[in-house]
Amino acid sequence: MSVRELIVLGTASQVPTRHRNHNGYVLRWDAEGILFDPGEGTQRQMLHAGVTAHDLTRICVTHFHGDHSLGLAGVIQRINLDRVPHPVTAHYPASGQRFFERLRYASAYRETVILHEAPVADDGVLPSPPAFTLSARRLDHPVESFGYRLVEPDSRRMLPERLASLGIEGPDIGRLQREGELRGVLLEDVSEPRSGQCFAFIMDTRLCNAVFDLAAGCDLLVIESTFLDEDEPLASEHGHLTVGQAARVAAFAGVRHLVLTHFSQRYADPADFERQAREAGFAGELTIARDLDRIAVPKRD
Repeated sequence: MSVRELIVLGTASQVPTRHRNHNGYVLRWDAEGILFDPGEGTQRQMLHAGVTAHDLTRICVTHFHGDHSLGLAGVIQRINLDRVPHPVTAHYPASGQRFFERLRYASAYRETVILHEAPVADDGVLPSPPAFTLSARRLDHPVESFGYRLVEPDSRRMLPERLASLGIEGPDIGRLQREGELRGVLLEDVSEPRSGQCFAFIMDTRLCNAVFDLAAGCDLLVIESTFLDEDEPLASEHGHLTVGQAARVAAFAGVRHLVLTHFSQRYADPADFERQAREAGFAGELTIARDLDRIAVPKRD
């Protein structure tokens, strides 16, 4: 059975705490496993979360600050140590190629796995499997940073009662889906449109148009909220969002499930983030992420 869920490996920002590891997130999307922003300790958090190197098919790095990338060296070596049987694709800002190479070859190991380097140089669609389209947008941070958006193609949901009333069953259903017509019955007569699911991942950035574009219509949005609203000047200075800014983006964009993360160590009470997100007007499903949370992608409407 296919699984679509987010596994949270770490939720701290620049400095980890006793309760929050550095960043790390795995999106399980059917047969794909996408690791976002592996910070220090990612291998150990994968162990706690029950995620193996074999689960990973793709790595997406938003930018090359340490809390988002220093775990990359260990993860790449683990993929090779475990002899993952499939190629793994890595996306990261092209301007950080030297950092990627330093991390990839941080120490000696035996390369046994094909690792495709697919750096991101500009906004646009990235090499993607048929099951979804993965795209990137440049964000506003002191170093070049990209957010990622995954969109599943729209499809059609078959209506069993209509199929039965017209005597279409078994292999004929698949034939009708492939060919669009069977014995005078059109696919549109026995099905209805079903929107594809959408996921976005937005880390370190100031508020900008790309944030809204990435978040638009998302079923599940993972977004940084490093600062509480009263510290907005600090957020702007360092290139980050406040919880209120992130929540207003989600409300405007029609996000169904909002996941806030990347919290500054200066704050002790996660309830403050939930309170301010609600005060900012987000009324949908809300998760203040904790390490090792598992969050299902909402089912299609």
